Amino acid sequence: MKLYYSPGAGALASHITIRELNLDVELIKVDVVQEHKTEKGEDYYKINPKGYVPFLWIDANNNLSEGAAILQYLADQNPAGNMSPLAGSPERYKLQEWLTFVGTELQQIIGSFFVKGHFTEAGLAHLHAKLQKRLTILDSQLSDTEFLMGAEYTIADAYTFAIMNWIPAFGLAIDISGHKHLNAYLDKIRSRDAVLTAMNEEGLLG
Repeated sequence: MKLYYSPGAGALASHITIRELNLDVELIKVDVVQEHKTEKGEDYYKINPKGYVPFLWIDANNNLSEGAAILQYLADQNPAGNMSPLAGSPERYKLQEWLTFVGTELQQIIGSFFVKGHFTEAGLAHLHAKLQKRLTILDSQLSDTEFLMGAEYTIADAYTFAIMNWIPAFGLAIDISGHKHLNAYLDKIRSRDAVLTAMNEEGLLG
C-alpha cells in the first residue's frame, strides 16, 4: 500500500493510524499547493484526479481517496489494534457518526480559515461562532469520557487531532482556550508515541 500525504494536512490522521497499527505502508509526500507533484516528480493529478490528500493506493485495481474511508480501511487491516469497533456493531455506526462530524463540520469550518480575505467581517464572525458551537459538542462529549468513543482510542480520535492540529500548526486565529476537556484531550493524543512519530516524519516537530 501507498499513502500519499502533504505535511500537516488531514492525511496526518491516516499517517498516525498507520504508525499506531504498525501497518506496512509506503509514505509518499505530495505538493498539493503549487506544483501538484509527488516528491518523486510524478504528476499527482494522474494518480488522484481529485488533487488532494490523503490518497491510499491499495493495489493496481483498488484505491481510496477520502479520509474517513481510508481510516476505516486501515483500521480494518489490523482489528486487534482496536482502532475501530467490529463491523455490524452499534458502536461501528457511532464511530462513523464521529468520522462524518469531523469531516463535514470541523474540517470544513476550520479549513475555511485558510482562505485569507474570503469572508466579510460579519461572515468571519459567523464562522467563529459556528465553530465554537461544534467545539462545545466535542468538549461536552469529553467531559466524562477519555476518548470520543469511550475508553478506547480510535480512528475518530486520530482524525479529530489531525484537523484540530491545523490551528497551532498553521497559526490559525482560532481560540479554543475555553474548551478545557478538549484541550486536555488534544494534549493527551499529542503525547502518544505513534502521533509523535508521524508528526516527526512529516516535519511538524521542532
